[in-house]
Amino acid sequence: MPKTSKLAQSEWIVMRILWANPGPMTAADIVAELSGKTAWHPRTIKTLLGRLVRKRALGFRKRGKAYQYYPRVSEAACLETEGAFFLTKCFDGALRPMLAHFVQNYRLTQADINEMKRLIERKEATTASETTKRG
Repeated sequence: MPKTSKLAQSEWIVMRILWANPGPMTAADIVAELSGKTAWHPRTIKTLLGRLVRKRALGFRKRGKAYQYYPRVSEAACLETEGAFFLTKCFDGALRPMLAHFVQNYRLTQADINEMKRLIERKEATTASETTKRG
């Protein structure tokens, strides 16, 4: 998979449509999928598809008169790129202040807190096992 570029918010919307569908989609399929979800003109969507192809986030192949688009990068790879960019831009790359900011400034449900605890416990176990292997 190619290295991912930072995506604009509108490009994320288009990519999520493609990630959610198992096979390649035509521009018409994507326009239909976005109909009612956005007020975008079909030409705008085609412009976004072209941008995503230039960024190498999408690939395409011609089938008859239509082009079929497919993701060349995974959602996880894009999240990693975006997360690293955000962390660097807003928190100088420091994870602890970022987490503290969100925990202190946003409403968390008990389910959110339980999930974070579970993730931290799993990370602790993984880190402990890696330390043991190295030691």
